[in-house]
Amino acid sequence: MKITWLGHSGFRIEIADQILLVDPWLAGNPMFPEDRRAEAIGGATHVLLTHGHGDHSADAIAIARELGIPCVGIYDLMTWWQEKEGIEVIGFNKGGTVALGDVAVTMVNAVHSSSVSGPDGPIYTGGEAGFMLRGEGHTIYVTGDTDVMADMEIFNDLHAPDIGILCAGGHFTMDMQRAAYAARTFFNFKTVIPCHYRTFPLLEQSAQLLKDALTEVDVIEPQVLEPITL
Repeated sequence: MKITWLGHSGFRIEIADQILLVDPWLAGNPMFPEDRRAEAIGGATHVLLTHGHGDHSADAIAIARELGIPCVGIYDLMTWWQEKEGIEVIGFNKGGTVALGDVAVTMVNAVHSSSVSGPDGPIYTGGEAGFMLRGEGHTIYVTGDTDVMADMEIFNDLHAPDIGILCAGGHFTMDMQRAAYAARTFFNFKTVIPCHYRTFPLLEQSAQLLKDALTEVDVIEPQVLEPITL
């Protein structure tokens, strides 16, 4: 399995027989080198979206069209895009599981908001979510944008994820302290990868606090386009 950070909350996850692009915001992402776009998206099988905000969804339609692959996410946004943009989609909802080849993807709750910009203001795009990705004997919890939730205890009981990709930049999501609390209180991760940080000065710039709080966990500060092999 390879997990490659695309900056901010974007990831390329090569797992089992799939290459999943999760929230791949590339154009305009100050962390992403746009001359390496083809490398980042090459061979992808699906685009997974946790919610509608532009720093997660802005490139999804273009990538789906270019590669001829489905977007996967909350039913409301997916069906709207299918009708409006004519792309292939897989729409489902929280608690549901879809099979993407040999990878099982379960949508789970998150606490945030979800919209895209419209001519008269924000357009609601269905609920925000996270994902549990199961394949190769691992379960990856992708939090999406969220705060700490008591739901996380249930997530661990049902899915027992060993890898956590945790939003941790603060201001819009959990910060490092709250992400550490979530990981320590609700989960038994072997590996934690922080995201949604370093992108802008407003966000946290280091995961050292997370590392210091989770001494028995392998906390990996990702580097853009440097694969993490697990």
